[in-house]
Amino acid sequence: MVWMLLIMSQLPGSPSSAGQRETTRSPHGPLAIPCENCHTATSWKPVRAVPEFDHNKTKYPLRGMHEKVPCSQCHAKPVFTDVGKTCQDCHADIHQRKMGSNCAQCHTVQGWQVSVKQIDDHQNRFPLFGAHSAVQCEDCHKSAAVGQFQGLSTACASCHLTDYQKTTNPNHVSAQFATTCDSCHSFDSWLGAKFDHNATGFPLTNGHANVPCASCHINNNYNLTIAPTDCGNSQCHLTTWQQTNNPRHSAAGPAFALANCSNCHTTKGWDTANFDHTSTGFLLTNGHANVPCASCHINNNYNLTIAPTDCGNSRCHLTTWQQTNNPAHSTSGPAFAVANCSSCHTTKGWDAASFDHSVTGFTLTGTHASPAPTPCLSCHVNNNYTLNSTDCMGCHQSAWNSTPTFGGSVPNHITAGFPTTASACATCHPITKWSDGKFDHNAFGFPLTNSHALVANGGKVPGCISCHINNNYNLTIAPTDCGNSGCHLTTWQQTNNPVHPSAGAPFAAANCSTCHNTITWTTAIFDHSVTGWALTGSHQLAPAGKVVACTDCHVNNNYTFTSANTDCYGCHITAWQSTPSFGGSVPNHITAGFPTSMCSSCHDTIAWTDSTFNHASTGFPLTNSHQLAPAGLVPSCTSCHIKNNYSLTIAPTDCGNSQCHLTTWQTTNNPTHSSAGTPFAAANCSTCHNTITWNTAIFDHSTTGWPLTGSHQLAPAGKVVACTDCHVNNNYTFTSANTDCYGCHITAWQSTQTLGGSVPNHITAGFPTSQCSTCHDTLLWSDGKFNHASTGWALAGAHVTTPCASCHIGNNYSLTSANTDCYGCHLAAWQSTQTLGGSVPNHIAAQYPTTCITCHTTWTTTNWLGATFNHTWFQQPHHGSVCADCHITSTNYAVFSCIVCHSGPHSNKAQTDATHKGNGGYSYGPMTCVPCHKN
Repeated sequence: MVWMLLIMSQLPGSPSSAGQRETTRSPHGPLAIPCENCHTATSWKPVRAVPEFDHNKTKYPLRGMHEKVPCSQCHAKPVFTDVGKTCQDCHADIHQRKMGSNCAQCHTVQGWQVSVKQIDDHQNRFPLFGAHSAVQCEDCHKSAAVGQFQGLSTACASCHLTDYQKTTNPNHVSAQFATTCDSCHSFDSWLGAKFDHNATGFPLTNGHANVPCASCHINNNYNLTIAPTDCGNSQCHLTTWQQTNNPRHSAAGPAFALANCSNCHTTKGWDTANFDHTSTGFLLTNGHANVPCASCHINNNYNLTIAPTDCGNSRCHLTTWQQTNNPAHSTSGPAFAVANCSSCHTTKGWDAASFDHSVTGFTLTGTHASPAPTPCLSCHVNNNYTLNSTDCMGCHQSAWNSTPTFGGSVPNHITAGFPTTASACATCHPITKWSDGKFDHNAFGFPLTNSHALVANGGKVPGCISCHINNNYNLTIAPTDCGNSGCHLTTWQQTNNPVHPSAGAPFAAANCSTCHNTITWTTAIFDHSVTGWALTGSHQLAPAGKVVACTDCHVNNNYTFTSANTDCYGCHITAWQSTPSFGGSVPNHITAGFPTSMCSSCHDTIAWTDSTFNHASTGFPLTNSHQLAPAGLVPSCTSCHIKNNYSLTIAPTDCGNSQCHLTTWQTTNNPTHSSAGTPFAAANCSTCHNTITWNTAIFDHSTTGWPLTGSHQLAPAGKVVACTDCHVNNNYTFTSANTDCYGCHITAWQSTQTLGGSVPNHITAGFPTSQCSTCHDTLLWSDGKFNHASTGWALAGAHVTTPCASCHIGNNYSLTSANTDCYGCHLAAWQSTQTLGGSVPNHIAAQYPTTCITCHTTWTTTNWLGATFNHTWFQQPHHGSVCADCHITSTNYAVFSCIVCHSGPHSNKAQTDATHKGNGGYSYGPMTCVPCHKN
């Protein structure tokens, strides 16, 4: 019936085609091309031989063999978009789903039999290499296309088991070879297999490398477990070992045991054996290296246990030892015992023996060296090598006895009682030359320096006897004991500048070294700082200072000053008493009660008159204007210290003290400090004023708990002309209550009744007067902004630009959360849905809940229209339809029908036709389509 109506619409006299298009639905669904591109004016069928349709513009361009397929073979349904896009939608899977659903892995649109490169290369878990690459697919995948393509074994034996069973060289089956063929065989060829003998733990090297397998694996025995070092095994070289004669291994002891062949022999050659003699603990070095084995191992005795140092053993060099005569070792004592040959002899040569004399405790150095210049016999008389004394006197007694006759710088050792021990002789005499003896005076704690040195050594002492009178070398005088009766006592007694014996402890005879040194006696230098009174500045001797001589201070040879004598006042009393007459910046020290023990607080040793007092030490530093002119504004000390009163205890911040700026404080009038409250009290001057200048006071308003920001600041930073703008009638006693905005801006508050516009009437709205800062800031009163989110109702979308009065009708700003429901404001819009029609359903008849926000979201929409419903159960959009097309009952959106749009020849059938896949029991009803055609 539908087809007849479509044909009649084209006949003369029928309604216009434009009108027909407005009311008739296309059976092809949303196909946006003219009908005449495919159909002719004669009839709907057959279609044009060459339809004017560009398939490349669809989501499935036609390529390869698909370009030659008639449209109807793929588009069996009128709705052309209702067609599959995967291969299996049109092509039967002859592989029975064994290869998966992605046909494009192997096939292309160029032809069903054309395989892609990936299959040609067999790019999977079993790549084809070598000879496998030339094998046809059917050779492995039997029965061609319907054969097994997945799950085949990749083990060699799965294809080559017959080849394995036919092997003869060797017979793999009887040899029990594993079927892991790839251990020896490669992909290139079955023949030419290579076995890695290293894997058995027995690598084939050198002579073993080219031996045929059967030579070792006799009777096809490939289960051998012989170790690489088990050369003497009965299956290897046992016969060869039994036939040895140089030496005869079987009788030569453990070193030549059957199991030890590898100690000497290698796989390079059986006859080139090398025995490592070091393994016996007896290294063959130098002369021992080239001696034939039989020379030591007599009668094939290879069980010797001689130590390398046992040269005098009866089987080695005993005879040679017995024949020695220089010296005769057998009678020369333990050092030459037969067991000690190695102490002197080495394997380099028997005759080049070297004896280490240091092992006796007497190292030979200098003239003691042997054999030159002193032969052994010079000391070891009559072959006596049992000497045990290292004392010099044993050899040099004659030289000792000759010292009484030498004279000069050589003292008589005998009368001087010099010790005769070796250590004592070595103190002066070296072993290079006996007569070069030199005594180290430092060793006795009295170094001879400068004038104390002998004349021959650059000093002033003619000889040792100048100090060691009557050959007395037992002196125990300390280097600093200059005033000793044996040294400079007489000189000390004759001093007169000052007279040392009467000048006190610092000049005692025991303290000469405090001033004097060994360079010269007369250039003494006294370190005055050791007295506790260092001489600095003018106190130093001229020319560095102003003191002419020590007696300027030490009058009448008085060098016994105590700490009391070092007080400035003790010397400078005259200068102290002259201060009453100086005037100017010099205060009268006497009337001011300055202590006489503290002169150094102001005066130094450089110049008495340039004294400087550090006022900071009083706890009152003088800064800026408080300094003396010209640095500051104070003419002199008396400006503050009136009537010579230097006992002031005023704190630096006590500006309003009666003796300082009290008068100035009392005359203030902007504001009047005396009546302006605590912040302006006389004790608080330093809060605003500093020492730079009195008139540039700066008050930190933040200390009151009310910082001045924005317009509250004084002009030009803010809008306040003077402090009195706020502090009316000199009222500076504001409390926290006075800092509330309403207290100052009450006029602006009351003006909100008449401002209108976006400014609500604060009074009728009941806005609290304590919360002005919620909207207003100190920059500009008129640009107040309210954060609507603080009410729990953030403004978004179209609500942002809506005037306050549109919602807060009648100046009602007491709305609660219940008032923020959409329905409460948009009731009229809700009721208008009964007449809007189109895509807007009747909300009332449909009994929609008043939770409008499900569709109308303020954060995405800018107006009430444009709502979006989440139609999750049935995919939208649905071919341009509106709600009423399916929801035919306006009062119940739970009921819908498909047949309003999808009615046709297939309606009310008891059985399905080819269009419905031949499913039986079909009955076409309002909602029958949905289970299959949901999407």
